Amino acid sequence: MPSQPYILAKPRECGLSLTLALTPGARAGVSLKRLAAGFDPRWGTVAIGEPLARSLGRKVPGLSTFAAMSAPGAGVPSTQQALWVMLQGATQGAIFVNSQKVRALFEPDFAIVDSMPTFHNASHDITGYEDGTENPKGKKAVKAAIVAKGGGPDMPGMAGSSFVGVQRWVHDLAYFNSLPQSKRDNVIGRRLVDNEDIESAPKSAHVKRTAQENFEPNGFMLRRSMSFADQGIKGLEFIAYVAHVDTLDRQMRAMAGLTDGIADALFQFSKPVTGGYYWCPPLRSGRLDLRVLGLRIGGL
Repeated sequence: MPSQPYILAKPRECGLSLTLALTPGARAGVSLKRLAAGFDPRWGTVAIGEPLARSLGRKVPGLSTFAAMSAPGAGVPSTQQALWVMLQGATQGAIFVNSQKVRALFEPDFAIVDSMPTFHNASHDITGYEDGTENPKGKKAVKAAIVAKGGGPDMPGMAGSSFVGVQRWVHDLAYFNSLPQSKRDNVIGRRLVDNEDIESAPKSAHVKRTAQENFEPNGFMLRRSMSFADQGIKGLEFIAYVAHVDTLDRQMRAMAGLTDGIADALFQFSKPVTGGYYWCPPLRSGRLDLRVLGLRIGGL
C-alpha cells in the first residue's frame, strides 16, 4: 500500500507539528508541486486541508473542515488551516535540519501559523496513561487508517491515502495529579498500574466515551499521538489516522456530550485548543501523489 510511512509506523522519539496557512497572493499549485517533488517521506507526513484544496478549485472526496463545537465548560475550537506537516526524527537536531529543508520548499506561499515540538514516550501521555491501547493491528490497522482501492471514490490518487485529525489538548496536570489515584483511573477508565479497563468506571470515563466498537458504524482509528511540554503548557498532540473523516467527527461529538448529554471526563483537566482535519496523499514512486488535486509531479 503506497501510504506515507509514518501513518502505519509508530512515532519516532521526537517530532515537530507544523500548521501552515496560505499567504496573500500565494501560488498554491506551484508551491505544492515543489513540496511534493522535494519532500522526503522519511522526514515525516504531509497533509492537506480543505482550504488548500478549494484554493486549487478541487475537492478531495471525503475531506471536510473540522467543525467547532461546545462541551460542558469548554469550547472545542476549529483552527483549520491549509496544510499540516508532522516532522519526525531521533533527535530535535535532525528535525531542525529537515525543517529548514521543508521551509525552503513551501516558502513564500505558505506561512507557519503554529509550531509545536513533540516527543514520544513509549506511547504514554504525560499523565502516565498509555495512549492508543485500542489501536488496531496488522490488516485491521490498514483497513482503519488507509483508503482502499474501491473502498470509496475510486479515482486515481485516492487509494493509499488517509485522513488525519489533529487536536492539541492542554492538560492541567497539577489538578489531575491532586486527585486520588482511584479518581484519576475513573477519569481515564483504566487502571494506571496495569492499563486494564475498569468495568465499573462511570459512563463519562474517556475509554467508555471513545470505545471504538460501540459506534455504528464502528469508529476504529489509528492513533499516533505525541506529547508536548513547551512555553509553560503541556499536554497531548492528538493525531489519529482514519479511512473516513466521519469516524473522527462522531467520536468528537460523543466526547463533547452532544450525542447523549454525557461529556468525556477528560474535560475535567484538559482542554482542546486546536482542531483540524487533513488529507494525507499517497505516495507514487516515492513522492506525494497529488493527482486528486489536478497536480502532476514530473512525468508521474
